[in-house]
Amino acid sequence: MDQMQLELLKEFVKNLKRDPDTIHLPELSFFKEWLVSLGANLPPPSKPEPTKGETKPEPAKEPEPEPVPEPEPEPESEESDLELDETDVITDDDEELPEYADASLEVTEEMLDAADEKRSAAMSAMSEGNLEEAVKIFTEAIKVNPMSALLYAKRGSAFIKLKKLNKAIHDCDKAIELNPDSAQGYKWRGMAKKKLGQWEDAYHDLTMACKLDYDDTANELLHDVTPNAKKIIEHKRKYERKKQEKELNARKERIRKAKEDYEKQRQESSTGSSGGFPGGFPGGFPGGMGGMPGGMGGMPGGMGGMPGGMGGMPGGMGGMPGGMGGMPGGMGGMPGGMGGGMPGAGAGAGGGGGMPDLSKLLSDPEILSAFQDPEVSAAFQDISTNPANISKYQDNPKVQTLINKMAGKFGQPPPE
Repeated sequence: MDQMQLELLKEFVKNLKRDPDTIHLPELSFFKEWLVSLGANLPPPSKPEPTKGETKPEPAKEPEPEPVPEPEPEPESEESDLELDETDVITDDDEELPEYADASLEVTEEMLDAADEKRSAAMSAMSEGNLEEAVKIFTEAIKVNPMSALLYAKRGSAFIKLKKLNKAIHDCDKAIELNPDSAQGYKWRGMAKKKLGQWEDAYHDLTMACKLDYDDTANELLHDVTPNAKKIIEHKRKYERKKQEKELNARKERIRKAKEDYEKQRQESSTGSSGGFPGGFPGGFPGGMGGMPGGMGGMPGGMGGMPGGMGGMPGGMGGMPGGMGGMPGGMGGMPGGMGGGMPGAGAGAGGGGGMPDLSKLLSDPEILSAFQDPEVSAAFQDISTNPANISKYQDNPKVQTLINKMAGKFGQPPPE
């Protein structure tokens, strides 16, 4: 029995001392039976044996109860809690609107004079209460001078007296279009909207009329519409604040739910990958980590993913006296075994030789965490396929850091 085999045997016994449950592994059943046949008193297993190639499942956490969402309040009407004074409010269902005159008509001085005469006649008809006649004369004046904002506003005032409010608003719109500074257009349109109960619009029109050209009539109308208009404006602000608060709460709930889902997935991922190297460490430690100097000595075939604890030693310990018979079948892993590797434990063994302390490797959280990185995991899978590929990752700081870390665990200096 050569020195290398003795070193392997010593390391194997050390591992058994550190973890007596190892003797109960299915892969060592032959060894266990042999020890019992010799009269050895073996300690019972302290925990159930994990299935080969699987990690011991952690007890499932009881799912936390889903928070019961608070019932959403019924949507509130924008005017549900408004009490408005609707005195003198009327409706106007007349959809027929007067036509505007041809704005492209070229107006002469004579036409302007004629329009002024007709405006005077229309005003006289209005003062006499002949409203239909007044509208007719205003229309004739507008046809002669289609660019007069005042004529449209005056005809609009006649329509208001006839309670043809939609027609009045139609004419005042034209007056304001022709002259945005037409106080008369805002004044009469504000009055028409007041009569229709359009309080907020009436408030804005009458405020503008008083700003452009104050008169007592416009100011009195503004005073009348202000209470209802203020209630509506304040209510809209309140409704908008509630809407914004609702959107903000919904956004916060989406963020909370997203964080909760992320944390749940992270915990599930962490639980699923615990107990071994993430990704299964396919192919094991390739080719002695590409020639780690000073002792790893090659380890061809690597540790085979270490599926059941110590890995395997299918090539056996070759010739142990007393009949251990080379440990056929090994201890689950180490395909290719350590036989043939570690050449002589002398040419590259530089100190101690023997099997590395796997418990240090498996219990190091930094190493386990490093293998969570898909880039690192893929690199080691590539190296396990072809150990020569390790040269491809010499400039990869993640891979080199992990190699140095593992070399330190094996008691070796990092590779140059």
